[in-house]
Amino acid sequence: MKRQVISEKMFNTDIFKLWKDDWLLLTSGDYPKGKFNCMTVAWGSIGVMWNRPFVQVVVRPTRYTFEFMEKYGTFTLSAFSEKYKEDLSYLGSRSGRNEDKLKKTKLTPAASEKADSPCYEEAELVIECRKIYASEFRPSEFLDPSIIKNYQENDYHKVYFGEVLLISGTDSYMSK
Repeated sequence: MKRQVISEKMFNTDIFKLWKDDWLLLTSGDYPKGKFNCMTVAWGSIGVMWNRPFVQVVVRPTRYTFEFMEKYGTFTLSAFSEKYKEDLSYLGSRSGRNEDKLKKTKLTPAASEKADSPCYEEAELVIECRKIYASEFRPSEFLDPSIIKNYQENDYHKVYFGEVLLISGTDSYMSK
């Protein structure tokens, strides 16, 4: 997929659609060493924090990707066209702990420009990030009691903030 660098000021997308409908592939690890894992995510945010562009993702400690998020300093988020939705569904429902799940998809990992974590040749959008903050969700801090229903197994997410190092994407992600 032909992507170009997009400055944070020129980045433009429907954020709610991106997270809720399109999904993103979170990948953490060290591509040059061949040690990385990915999972599909649909919860998170993109914005500005501490005067820096950031991405915020959440990962449950039961997920294999959690180990990579804890160990490595970078991660990527990749978005794909609709034709890869089945692959994203598979990657979000299987564990890399039990199989090389990426081999069962049409996705091809590739070196990122600024992050050690890989991106994917087929991605229409890649956001490369450096972790700058992490914290565990505490149920005692939920102000809306209905949130707890998302944690039937008490497997509360850990939140990670990543400073955006680079955004690359197709023209559809750029302001006109």
